[in-house]
Amino acid sequence: MKSEDTPFEGGPMDGRVLPVLLGPTGHPPKTYRIPVPDPAGGPPTVLVYRRVPRGHSRRLGLPKGWKYVYDPEGETHRGPKWPWSRTAPPTEPNE
Repeated sequence: MKSEDTPFEGGPMDGRVLPVLLGPTGHPPKTYRIPVPDPAGGPPTVLVYRRVPRGHSRRLGLPKGWKYVYDPEGETHRGPKWPWSRTAPPTEPNE
């Protein structure tokens, strides 16, 4: 597997560069989760970082590389929201 040295910005990993495995398209994953163990023995805290372009080329506007930016809320974005995958509105029971 190929890996790429990717910088991290913000949060506890600010300024660090880690080798991140690349996917079949040659890009690192869109989100990078780092579990941090709790010193008291509780459930681990998960740090979430989002992939953003490091810069763009002048002529074509293609990304020159990637970096990870800290996402303090850590929400999960599960891809596009298709109109047919919406949840149905609640129906009232028939009386």
